[in-house]
Amino acid sequence: MQAVQLGLMGCGTVGTGVAKLLLQQRQLIESHTGIPLELKYVADLDHTTDRGITFAPGVFIRDAHQIINDPQVDIVIEMIGGTTIAKELILAAIAKGKQVVTANKALLATSGNEIFQAATAAGVDLAFEASVGGCMPIIKSLREALVGNEIQAMVGILNGTCNYILTRITEEGLPFAEALAQAQENGFAEADPTLDVEGMDAAHKLAIITALAYGMHINYKDVYTEGISAITPLDIQFANDFGYRIKLLAICKNRGQAVEARVHPTMIPMDNILSNVNGSLNAVTISGHAVQDLFLSGRGAGMMPTASAVLSDVVDLARNLRQRAVGRVPLLGWQPDKVQTKPVMPVTEIVTHYYFRFAVQDRPGVLAAIAGVLGDNGISIKSVQQKGRKTDGHVPIVMLTHRAKEANVQKALDVIGRLDVVGAKPMVIRIEDENQES
Repeated sequence: MQAVQLGLMGCGTVGTGVAKLLLQQRQLIESHTGIPLELKYVADLDHTTDRGITFAPGVFIRDAHQIINDPQVDIVIEMIGGTTIAKELILAAIAKGKQVVTANKALLATSGNEIFQAATAAGVDLAFEASVGGCMPIIKSLREALVGNEIQAMVGILNGTCNYILTRITEEGLPFAEALAQAQENGFAEADPTLDVEGMDAAHKLAIITALAYGMHINYKDVYTEGISAITPLDIQFANDFGYRIKLLAICKNRGQAVEARVHPTMIPMDNILSNVNGSLNAVTISGHAVQDLFLSGRGAGMMPTASAVLSDVVDLARNLRQRAVGRVPLLGWQPDKVQTKPVMPVTEIVTHYYFRFAVQDRPGVLAAIAGVLGDNGISIKSVQQKGRKTDGHVPIVMLTHRAKEANVQKALDVIGRLDVVGAKPMVIRIEDENQES
């Protein structure tokens, strides 16, 4: 059988993993598929780094456009990353009628609607399993396995860097800066960790899977995003006292004509399955009306786990080509004329439980003053703890609330933060606890 010709653009960490799998597991792959996969080109500007691979003459090139312009290349694998040259090359490949595989969540979150429209118009497939959750098969699950389900909610840990950092703070009591440094030393965090620790990476992924779940255009700009850099060991300890763990969660919920889509540190009960997902693992729970609750977990990053997901996409597209079934699965899992613009609910409209921590002066009347402001804004206190060492003349007061509206919470905290007895900006962490009814 004639081989399917592949062109790999970008041979960094994941690109190297893809090349290794294609070359080292060629016989295994062909045994599964019956289709020879031929890595015709690997394009990368860096020809000095030792990747532990020996390419045949003429395979390792510098110019990615050589891949785009070669009519024999059937599938283009984009592993460059970023949102500029990668976008240009993907659109150029689509214009040439080539099938495309990418793991580029930032590009899909910000320009996916344009790219999907171009691919649909050109009649080519674009696969992106590795863009969310590494080797965790959430894209295939939403596009194929769960098509008979109305998705009610998805809640997940979608950033391994943040999960690793929070695990270290929880288990060792490290300050955020030390836990981050440990993550960088162990290769779980970039030198510039902003995209991870401020929640943007998880928000990119949430925007993609929300579109898949609800048949809507990707809407990254309206995903509420908050990172973990303000989380302290003190908050971790208080959460533990209340029976919770703190995780950076990506949350989306079906609200009828709108959806919730938010990323932020969240307290969840210790008996929640996600509370015990530690280290750099990713995990997500999907609630569908037919399957009820589905749990997926796996390595969300790393050379070989991510490369495995990329290879699964390559095989899917190769099979489609051989069966002349390109377009068999719509790009977002919905027929293009059924994909709609669906609003993301403003975070001010959500209603949930809250954890507050206030640094206050240790004197009479403080608790009453704070409770009064909360009461004026319709926020009911469920429990209060006032303990801990005095720091800079202040002591911590910690409260859990009954269900409250975010807009009211923000208004109340703004007033409380300006009280002369409060010494620092109040800490607020949302709580997701299905066991609490009110």
